[in-house]
Amino acid sequence: MALNSDTDQGAAARLSPTLPEGLDHALLEGDGPTAHGDKLGTPQPDERLLWRGRPKVSLLARGAFRAYWVAFYFAVLVAVCVATDRPGTAAIMAGAGAVTIAILYFLAWLSARSTLYILTDVRVIMRIGMAIETRINVPLKQVKAAHLRDSGKGFGDIALELNGDRLLGVVLLWPHLRPWHINHPQPMLRAIPEVARVAQLMADARAIYGEIEQNLSDVKETAAETVHQGQAVSATVGLRPVAPLRTGLGDKGLEGAPA
Repeated sequence: MALNSDTDQGAAARLSPTLPEGLDHALLEGDGPTAHGDKLGTPQPDERLLWRGRPKVSLLARGAFRAYWVAFYFAVLVAVCVATDRPGTAAIMAGAGAVTIAILYFLAWLSARSTLYILTDVRVIMRIGMAIETRINVPLKQVKAAHLRDSGKGFGDIALELNGDRLLGVVLLWPHLRPWHINHPQPMLRAIPEVARVAQLMADARAIYGEIEQNLSDVKETAAETVHQGQAVSATVGLRPVAPLRTGLGDKGLEGAPA
Protein backbone atom coordinates (compact mmCIF):
# COMPACT_ATOMS: atom_id res chain seq x y z
CA MET A 1 0.00 0.00 0.00
CA ALA A 2 1.40 3.38 -0.92
CA LEU A 3 0.36 7.00 -0.91
CA ASN A 4 -0.63 8.32 -4.30
CA SER A 5 1.87 11.18 -4.19
CA ASP A 6 3.92 13.44 -1.97
CA THR A 7 1.08 15.94 -2.18
CA ASP A 8 -1.36 13.36 -0.84
CA GLN A 9 1.02 12.54 1.97
CA GLY A 10 1.12 16.19 3.00
CA ALA A 11 -2.67 16.39 2.79
CA ALA A 12 -2.99 13.36 5.04
CA ALA A 13 -0.76 14.97 7.62
CA ARG A 14 -2.81 18.18 7.56
CA LEU A 15 -6.12 16.34 7.78
CA SER A 16 -5.09 14.23 10.77
CA PRO A 17 -3.01 16.51 13.00
CA THR A 18 -4.34 14.89 16.18
CA LEU A 19 -3.14 11.38 15.37
CA PRO A 20 -0.15 10.16 17.40
CA GLU A 21 3.13 9.25 15.79
CA GLY A 22 2.25 5.57 15.90
CA LEU A 23 3.51 2.44 17.61
CA ASP A 24 6.37 0.21 16.56
CA HIS A 25 5.08 -2.43 14.16
CA ALA A 26 7.37 -4.96 15.83
CA LEU A 27 5.08 -4.89 18.88
CA LEU A 28 2.60 -7.03 16.97
CA GLU A 29 5.00 -9.92 16.61
CA GLY A 30 4.83 -10.95 20.26
CA ASP A 31 1.31 -9.82 21.14
CA GLY A 32 -1.53 -12.18 20.38
CA PRO A 33 -2.07 -14.23 17.21
CA THR A 34 0.25 -13.36 14.34
CA ALA A 35 -0.73 -12.99 10.69
CA HIS A 36 2.54 -14.44 9.36
CA GLY A 37 2.95 -11.56 6.94
CA ASP A 38 -0.53 -11.86 5.42
CA LYS A 39 -1.39 -8.37 4.12
CA LEU A 40 -5.00 -8.75 5.20
CA GLY A 41 -3.99 -9.06 8.85
CA THR A 42 -0.67 -7.21 8.99
CA PRO A 43 -0.28 -3.40 8.95
CA GLN A 44 1.86 -2.38 6.00
CA PRO A 45 5.04 -0.32 6.53
CA ASP A 46 3.32 2.91 5.42
CA GLU A 47 0.38 2.45 7.80
CA ARG A 48 0.49 4.28 11.11
CA LEU A 49 -0.15 1.83 13.94
CA LEU A 50 -2.35 3.74 16.39
CA TRP A 51 -3.43 1.06 18.88
CA ARG A 52 -3.57 -2.66 19.48
CA GLY A 53 -5.31 -4.57 22.24
CA ARG A 54 -7.39 -7.56 23.23
CA PRO A 55 -10.50 -8.23 25.32
CA LYS A 56 -10.52 -8.45 29.10
CA VAL A 57 -11.47 -12.02 30.01
CA SER A 58 -13.92 -11.27 32.83
CA LEU A 59 -15.83 -8.67 30.80
CA LEU A 60 -15.87 -10.92 27.74
CA ALA A 61 -17.31 -13.75 29.84
CA ARG A 62 -19.97 -11.44 31.24
CA GLY A 63 -20.87 -9.68 27.99
CA ALA A 64 -20.42 -12.17 25.15
CA PHE A 65 -20.85 -15.47 27.00
CA ARG A 66 -23.53 -14.24 29.44
CA ALA A 67 -21.85 -15.84 32.45
CA TYR A 68 -23.77 -13.62 34.89
CA TRP A 69 -27.13 -14.62 33.41
CA VAL A 70 -26.18 -18.29 33.63
CA ALA A 71 -25.11 -17.80 37.24
CA PHE A 72 -28.44 -16.12 38.01
CA TYR A 73 -30.34 -18.97 36.35
CA PHE A 74 -28.61 -21.63 38.42
CA ALA A 75 -28.98 -19.52 41.56
CA VAL A 76 -32.75 -19.49 41.00
CA LEU A 77 -32.78 -23.26 40.53
CA VAL A 78 -30.83 -23.74 43.75
CA ALA A 79 -33.19 -21.40 45.61
CA VAL A 80 -36.22 -23.32 44.34
CA CYS A 81 -34.70 -26.63 45.40
CA VAL A 82 -33.91 -25.30 48.86
CA ALA A 83 -37.41 -23.82 49.21
CA THR A 84 -38.96 -27.17 48.29
CA ASP A 85 -36.73 -29.03 50.76
CA ARG A 86 -34.59 -30.87 48.21
CA PRO A 87 -31.03 -30.29 49.45
CA GLY A 88 -29.54 -33.06 47.31
CA THR A 89 -30.92 -31.56 44.10
CA ALA A 90 -29.81 -28.11 45.23
CA ALA A 91 -26.25 -29.38 45.63
CA ILE A 92 -26.36 -30.94 42.18
CA MET A 93 -27.65 -27.69 40.64
CA ALA A 94 -24.97 -25.68 42.44
CA GLY A 95 -22.27 -28.02 41.14
CA ALA A 96 -23.66 -27.95 37.61
CA GLY A 97 -23.78 -24.16 37.74
CA ALA A 98 -20.18 -23.91 38.91
CA VAL A 99 -19.01 -26.21 36.12
CA THR A 100 -21.00 -24.33 33.48
CA ILE A 101 -19.65 -20.95 34.59
CA ALA A 102 -16.12 -22.33 34.65
CA ILE A 103 -16.58 -23.54 31.06
CA LEU A 104 -17.86 -20.13 29.99
CA TYR A 105 -14.87 -18.38 31.58
CA PHE A 106 -12.54 -20.86 29.90
CA LEU A 107 -14.13 -20.09 26.53
CA ALA A 108 -13.79 -16.37 27.25
CA TRP A 109 -10.11 -16.84 28.13
CA LEU A 110 -9.57 -18.87 24.97
CA SER A 111 -11.34 -16.25 22.87
CA ALA A 112 -9.33 -13.37 24.39
CA ARG A 113 -6.09 -15.32 23.96
CA SER A 114 -6.83 -15.86 20.26
CA THR A 115 -7.86 -12.26 19.59
CA LEU A 116 -5.90 -9.18 18.62
CA TYR A 117 -7.52 -5.93 17.56
CA ILE A 118 -5.38 -3.49 15.57
CA LEU A 119 -6.22 0.11 14.65
CA THR A 120 -4.19 1.89 11.99
CA ASP A 121 -4.76 5.21 10.27
CA VAL A 122 -6.62 3.49 7.42
CA ARG A 123 -8.32 0.37 8.82
CA VAL A 124 -9.27 -1.85 11.71
CA ILE A 125 -7.77 -5.34 11.68
CA MET A 126 -9.32 -8.15 13.70
CA ARG A 127 -7.30 -11.32 14.19
CA ILE A 128 -9.88 -13.63 15.71
CA GLY A 129 -10.92 -17.27 15.89
CA MET A 130 -10.70 -19.85 18.67
CA ALA A 131 -10.74 -22.86 16.34
CA ILE A 132 -9.82 -21.36 12.95
CA GLU A 133 -7.95 -18.08 12.93
CA THR A 134 -9.62 -15.47 10.74
CA ARG A 135 -8.37 -12.05 9.71
CA ILE A 136 -10.94 -9.32 9.25
CA ASN A 137 -10.07 -6.13 7.38
CA VAL A 138 -12.40 -3.14 8.02
CA PRO A 139 -11.35 -0.02 6.06
CA LEU A 140 -12.12 3.13 8.04
CA LYS A 141 -13.62 4.75 4.95
CA GLN A 142 -16.35 2.06 5.10
CA VAL A 143 -17.22 2.85 8.74
CA LYS A 144 -20.46 4.82 8.88
CA ALA A 145 -20.78 5.11 12.66
CA ALA A 146 -19.14 3.86 15.85
CA HIS A 147 -21.41 2.72 18.68
CA LEU A 148 -19.60 2.90 22.00
CA ARG A 149 -20.71 1.15 25.19
CA ASP A 150 -18.85 1.93 28.40
CA SER A 151 -18.58 -1.02 30.82
CA GLY A 152 -16.84 1.01 33.51
CA LYS A 153 -13.25 1.41 34.71
CA GLY A 154 -12.12 2.42 31.24
CA PHE A 155 -13.28 -0.76 29.50
CA GLY A 156 -16.01 -1.06 26.91
CA ASP A 157 -17.14 -2.11 23.44
CA ILE A 158 -17.03 -0.35 20.07
CA ALA A 159 -19.39 -1.63 17.36
CA LEU A 160 -18.74 -0.54 13.78
CA GLU A 161 -21.71 0.25 11.55
CA LEU A 162 -20.61 -0.12 7.94
CA ASN A 163 -21.48 1.26 4.55
CA GLY A 164 -21.99 -1.04 1.60
CA ASP A 165 -23.33 -4.56 1.25
CA ARG A 166 -20.17 -6.66 1.62
CA LEU A 167 -20.85 -8.22 4.99
CA LEU A 168 -19.45 -11.11 6.94
CA GLY A 169 -21.48 -13.90 8.47
CA VAL A 170 -22.50 -13.97 12.11
CA VAL A 171 -20.81 -17.32 12.71
CA LEU A 172 -17.50 -16.02 11.37
CA LEU A 173 -17.58 -12.91 13.55
CA TRP A 174 -18.99 -14.28 16.82
CA PRO A 175 -18.38 -13.29 19.59
CA HIS A 176 -16.87 -10.15 18.05
CA LEU A 177 -20.13 -8.64 16.82
CA ARG A 178 -22.89 -6.44 18.15
CA PRO A 179 -25.77 -8.46 19.63
CA TRP A 180 -29.16 -8.59 17.86
CA HIS A 181 -27.86 -7.27 14.54
CA ILE A 182 -28.22 -10.41 12.45
CA ASN A 183 -29.26 -9.05 9.05
CA HIS A 184 -26.46 -6.47 9.01
CA PRO A 185 -23.72 -7.75 11.35
CA GLN A 186 -21.60 -5.08 12.98
CA PRO A 187 -18.03 -6.05 13.92
CA MET A 188 -17.38 -5.18 17.57
CA LEU A 189 -14.19 -4.60 19.51
CA ARG A 190 -15.21 -6.22 22.79
CA ALA A 191 -14.15 -5.48 26.36
CA ILE A 192 -11.17 -3.37 25.32
CA PRO A 193 -9.21 -1.08 27.67
CA GLU A 194 -9.11 2.70 27.25
CA VAL A 195 -12.25 2.46 25.15
CA ALA A 196 -12.89 6.23 25.08
CA ARG A 197 -9.36 6.93 23.83
CA VAL A 198 -9.62 4.21 21.19
CA ALA A 199 -12.95 5.61 20.00
CA GLN A 200 -11.41 9.06 19.72
CA LEU A 201 -8.40 7.73 17.81
CA MET A 202 -10.78 5.98 15.44
CA ALA A 203 -12.85 9.14 14.95
CA ASP A 204 -9.72 11.21 14.28
CA ALA A 205 -8.41 8.69 11.75
CA ARG A 206 -11.82 8.40 10.05
CA ALA A 207 -11.98 12.20 9.76
CA ILE A 208 -9.53 11.98 6.86
CA TYR A 209 -12.42 10.60 4.77
CA GLY A 210 -15.15 12.60 6.50
CA GLU A 211 -16.46 12.85 10.04
CA ILE A 212 -17.80 9.76 11.77
CA GLU A 213 -20.96 9.58 13.83
CA GLN A 214 -20.54 8.31 17.37
CA ASN A 215 -23.68 6.98 19.01
CA LEU A 216 -23.42 7.81 22.70
CA SER A 217 -26.84 6.53 23.73
CA ASP A 218 -25.37 3.56 25.57
CA VAL A 219 -22.54 5.44 27.23
CA LYS A 220 -22.73 6.11 30.95
CA GLU A 221 -23.57 9.66 31.99
CA THR A 222 -20.05 10.48 33.17
CA ALA A 223 -18.57 9.28 29.90
CA ALA A 224 -21.10 11.29 27.90
CA GLU A 225 -20.13 14.45 29.78
CA THR A 226 -16.50 13.91 28.86
CA VAL A 227 -17.42 13.41 25.23
CA HIS A 228 -19.43 16.62 25.12
CA GLN A 229 -16.33 18.46 26.28
CA GLY A 230 -14.75 17.73 22.94
CA GLN A 231 -13.33 14.24 22.99
CA ALA A 232 -15.71 12.90 20.34
CA VAL A 233 -18.43 13.82 17.89
CA SER A 234 -21.86 13.20 19.45
CA ALA A 235 -24.24 14.44 16.77
CA THR A 236 -25.15 12.96 13.41
CA VAL A 237 -23.18 14.69 10.70
CA GLY A 238 -23.01 14.19 6.98
CA LEU A 239 -19.88 12.50 5.71
CA ARG A 240 -17.77 14.97 3.81
CA PRO A 241 -16.13 13.09 0.93
CA VAL A 242 -12.44 13.73 0.54
CA ALA A 243 -10.23 12.60 -2.29
CA PRO A 244 -8.83 9.14 -1.43
CA LEU A 245 -5.38 9.41 0.09
CA ARG A 246 -4.35 5.78 -0.08
CA THR A 247 -4.80 2.81 -2.32
CA GLY A 248 -4.67 -0.86 -1.46
CA LEU A 249 -6.18 -2.76 1.48
CA GLY A 250 -7.53 0.39 3.11
CA ASP A 251 -9.78 1.04 0.07
CA LYS A 252 -11.38 -2.40 -0.08
CA GLY A 253 -14.68 -3.39 1.41
CA LEU A 254 -15.11 -5.49 4.51
CA GLU A 255 -13.20 -8.71 4.01
CA GLY A 256 -12.18 -11.74 5.99
CA ALA A 257 -10.16 -14.83 5.31
CA PRO A 258 -9.32 -17.93 7.33
CA ALA A 259 -5.67 -18.26 8.25
